Amino acid sequence: MSPNLPPPADFYSADSFTSEPSLGWLLRQIKQSMVLQADKMLGAHDLTHAQWAPMLRLRFNGPMSSAALARELAMDGGAMTRLLDRLEAKNLVRRDRSVEDRRVVMVSLTEVGVNAMAAAPGVLSKVFNDHLAGFTDHEFRTLIGLLQRIVANGHAIRDAGLSSESSTLVDKDD
Repeated sequence: MSPNLPPPADFYSADSFTSEPSLGWLLRQIKQSMVLQADKMLGAHDLTHAQWAPMLRLRFNGPMSSAALARELAMDGGAMTRLLDRLEAKNLVRRDRSVEDRRVVMVSLTEVGVNAMAAAPGVLSKVFNDHLAGFTDHEFRTLIGLLQRIVANGHAIRDAGLSSESSTLVDKDD
């Protein structure tokens, strides 16, 4: 067990596991709903989730390598290349070879891309606020803190080179 990782919880078990109230299922439903609503609103700007998601990363993080962008969005390199081809054809992004390492392709927003993403923060703020209807400030801050703990646990598992299977499952016959 990694020193950065607390012992695993025991909220789920194989004997009682169901998908619908599971953390993964709930998070997926939330993400799908938010993406659907954002797509409806950003569609007016001729942007789909596949397009605005990487552009949003570039808007907030600045230019980054295509490999880093693919990692951030959990995409394989080939899919990222095809997506960047489409974005480049729409003059939304630009790809340039790194001056430090010619093997690295840096991606940045064009002026057209910057203008296209101008509406994104407002749209996403509305979508998120709509999904948080009825939450108090304290509940919102608690939710964010809890989700950040889950993310940190995931990073600690990854950094320790562990998989959830290797770190928590034990053969019942042992």
